Amino acid sequence: MLLQHTHSYYAASRHPKVAYPALVGAVDTDVCVIGAGYTGLSTALHLLEHGFKVTVLEAAQVGFGASGRNGGQIVNSYSRDIDAIERQVGAEPARLLAAMAFEGGRIIRQRVAKYGIQCDLKEGGVFAAFTGKQMRHLETQQKLWARHGYTQLELLDAGAIRSVVATERYIGGALDHGGGHIHPLNLALGEAAALVSLGGVIHEHSPAVRIDRGSAQTPPVVHTPQGQVRARFVVVAGNAYLDGLLPELATKSMPCGTQVIATEPLTEDLARSLLPQDHCVEDCNYLLDYFRLSANDQGRGRRLLYGGGVVYGARDPANIEATIRPKMLKTFPQLRGVKIDYAWTGNFLLTLSRLPQMGRLGDNIYYSQGCSGHGVTFTHLAGKVLAEALRGQAERFDAFGALPHYPFPGGRLFRVPLTALGAWYYSLRDKLGV
Repeated sequence: MLLQHTHSYYAASRHPKVAYPALVGAVDTDVCVIGAGYTGLSTALHLLEHGFKVTVLEAAQVGFGASGRNGGQIVNSYSRDIDAIERQVGAEPARLLAAMAFEGGRIIRQRVAKYGIQCDLKEGGVFAAFTGKQMRHLETQQKLWARHGYTQLELLDAGAIRSVVATERYIGGALDHGGGHIHPLNLALGEAAALVSLGGVIHEHSPAVRIDRGSAQTPPVVHTPQGQVRARFVVVAGNAYLDGLLPELATKSMPCGTQVIATEPLTEDLARSLLPQDHCVEDCNYLLDYFRLSANDQGRGRRLLYGGGVVYGARDPANIEATIRPKMLKTFPQLRGVKIDYAWTGNFLLTLSRLPQMGRLGDNIYYSQGCSGHGVTFTHLAGKVLAEALRGQAERFDAFGALPHYPFPGGRLFRVPLTALGAWYYSLRDKLGV
């Protein structure tokens, strides 16, 4: 059975879909990219702009995974911030990584402008604080980002946050003027169209089932059920949807699920009252909630998209609405009678350090994975950095490759319960405000 997009608001409101044929037979190319999500599409676009011949293999459809299901928020930096990187590797090795921390959002905007991608791009993202400790963290974050040249983070006191989010839950926050939000699936579809316009080739319903890794003298070959691609280089960009294709990548990462609901279309007065400035929001808890308004859905009104929760090991919860709706009502009790039209889940890839993993296997297989919840921006940066490495400019690639990564404790059998136990501990600290 051919995999189709999950039943989500994004799939229901996407632009007309172009069907890309499955791979049949053997082809030769410069670079074979595995995965037509943001990492793969970004890598392919950057390579095509520099004259490479690129073939993209997708197991399902463009944007099938996290790229077409996520919260749609442009969030700067990494899942662990620059100070955590400095503590791990030292100030000087962290310099390059800090310089790249705010680049992903700029790449998205450049792509949208250059290729005329219609993806409902809106500016502004809010970090919302429940406690004084979280507010002090945002103050430290503002200084940290400013130290690295980023000055678009504005602190919000209790009055200012209520002018941005119509709830009594938060004591303050920070507005990132360089943040924002998009329709994630339409961004992926627009990037795919741009890729094809430059001569790139996409094959949907063409999962990579085996890679003959090759050597410095022998090119690798990627096998699909009905074909194969021989390439100078392979870029593995499947993240949480690789299905064990490369076991050595699976040992240091873990797929996790997150859930999103979309309300019925709201009246304009109600929608505007919830988020008067149309910014997206995420709170500062360890297991955070995130929400935003959609664009006007075919003239019927805007919807509130509300997400949260983490399922370690990426099992689908029995009832997504029952999981997320109470979170939404705690933030916006005024939505008590509002109907939920869509509820879906999607997987992202978590690393133990919560820092992304980028590297090379052998002479000619490159990979990037493990965005740990910051995938919208990092994947676009990763594509640029991977393309640089394939062009022989590896300084930025090597900076990511030097980050230490460790297997989850407990191995494959116990990593899920042990990680869930750790998450419970930090969630309890959030609730206690310590």
